[in-house]
Parts: sequence; structure tokens; C-alpha cells
Amino acid sequence: MMQATRAVPAELADFLRRNGLLPGPGAPEGLPLTGGVSSEIWLVRSGEAELVVKQPLEELKVGDWHAPLTRSRYEAEWLRVVGDLVPGACPRILASDPQENLLAMEYLEPEDYPVWKSELFAGRIDPDVATGVGDRLGRIHRMSAARPDLAQDFDTSDLFAALRIQPYLEHTGARHPELAPALERIAARTLSTRLALVHGDVSPKNILVGPDGPVFLDAECAWWGDPAFDLAFCLNHLLLKYLVLDTHRPAVEASYGALIASYLPHVEWESRDLLLSRTAELLPALLLARVDGRSPAEYLTPAHHDAVRAFATPNIHTPLRDPRTVFSAWKDALS
Repeated sequence: MMQATRAVPAELADFLRRNGLLPGPGAPEGLPLTGGVSSEIWLVRSGEAELVVKQPLEELKVGDWHAPLTRSRYEAEWLRVVGDLVPGACPRILASDPQENLLAMEYLEPEDYPVWKSELFAGRIDPDVATGVGDRLGRIHRMSAARPDLAQDFDTSDLFAALRIQPYLEHTGARHPELAPALERIAARTLSTRLALVHGDVSPKNILVGPDGPVFLDAECAWWGDPAFDLAFCLNHLLLKYLVLDTHRPAVEASYGALIASYLPHVEWESRDLLLSRTAELLPALLLARVDGRSPAEYLTPAHHDAVRAFATPNIHTPLRDPRTVFSAWKDALS
């Protein structure tokens, strides 16, 4: 650990000890990890091993935004299910306590598992990484769609609405009353589409670039719902990177196309055209939400905000039908 450690809170230490994850009675040392807005996360040394302990916050670190603490139990279940369906696609879960909303998982060294967002902003933009993301995301959706029994285990529409629909779509609609009816339709359709296990926060900040493929983190929004949301959520971040990383636009464009190309072969649960249409309709809504929603992207300037609003507004009113067409229109708008 590079920074000075300190004693882990007693509640977390007791949880680890109950689950056999601490070797002795002494107070373990740990390091609070930063970067998230929804949880307290600790890196804890246990003997020679290191592990991560996570506990959700009732009030997120972004304005007046509250969310049920029960999301921790669904994240733990997502990690278990996806770990079985697609081994290596997420960290290995070590223990969880649904009553205390705690979970422990393996720690993946940053030297071997850099965060994709950090790689993108460092200019290390490899379309092969996006290929891996699309392939693994599609695999998770395809394999979970074949497991309808999972629907009752992830019947979390209220949670998903609190974490995604309200802060992204409804909050943005309140800021743009002329767009509210269209955003409400998108929200209602998203919530009523129940097809596969959805992660809900497929963002480059929640994806590690591992030696054997991408690793997905932070599944607090886990929900049995519309897989188009995951695809659109991730592609939206690449649209924003295309805007900001103007000296790397060809690589970002290649990554965007590669992600879609590797994802689509997995779509067996419905028509690909239907999924692409919903993805394309979500994209401008999510794009605008990262400017005027409850969780704006921290790296956008006022000029970027203007570009997003100018593009998103007409495309929310009159949506395109394919995310590849959305990218072409975005590219033209920025040229």
C-alpha cells in the first residue's frame, strides 16, 4: 500500500472476522479507497493477502441523492451469479452480510488491472479493450437471459429507478420541461422491459483492464431489466470521451464500433434491431443527463455542455434507430 494505513472500523473488522477473513484478534490495518460516490470502500490487509470491503451510503456524495442500502445485497448476488456465468468477468466475492449491507471481495492490483477510464484519459486507447468489454457484456446478457429464474432474484425496479431513472432521466426532464414527455416515455419503456440481468453502471470507471479481459465492478444497480440500458450507458461514455479527447478521436471511434461489433453476436433473446433501437433512443437522453442530470460528468467544460445540449435535444425529440448512426451524427456535429 502506498499511503499510510489506519485501523479499520470495528464493524468492518467484526464482519471480516466472523467470515474467517482475518487471521487473528488484532485490529486490522486498512486504507480508505476514494473515487466512488455511493459507498465507503476499504482496502484491508489480511495476513499476506489484501481484500476489499464495501458498505453502501444511504446518501450519495452527489447533492441530495438517497438510495436504499439494500442495493448491497443485490450487488453481492450479481457478483455470485456473474462469477458463475462468466468466470473472470468480476471480482471473486469472499463474503457478504445482507443485514449489515457489507460485502468483501478480492483485491485486484492496479498494476495488473488498471481502470479503463484512467487508461482512456492517459491516451492509451486500445480498441481491443472495447472489443473485450462488448464481448463480456454481451455474454453476461445472453447467458442470464437464458435463466428466467433470475428475474425474481433481481426484482429491483424500485432500486433501479432510484439509482438510474430518477437521477438521470427524470431529473434531466425537470431541467428541460420541453423534453420531459419524451424522457418519461424512455423511462417507462426502460422500466417495463424485462429481459436479462443488467449491471446498470457499465462505465469505464467501473471496468478494469485485466490480463485476461475486462473485469466489471460496482454492480449496485443490478436489475432484471433492459440490456439496452447497459449497452447505451457504456457507449454514452465513449461519446463523451470522443468530445473531450479530441486528439484521440480515431481511437475512440474505433473503440465505439468495436464494442458494438463484439456485443451484437450475443443478442439471441430478441431482435437485434429492437435492441439497437432502444439503445439509440437512450443515448441522447443519457448524454444530456451527464450534463444536466443529478450526476454530471466532472471533466466536461461549459463549452462541452453546450455541445451536448445542442446535439441531444433534437435527437431526444426525434430519435435515431441505431447507435452507430448516433455516433455518425455526433461526429458530424463536432466536426
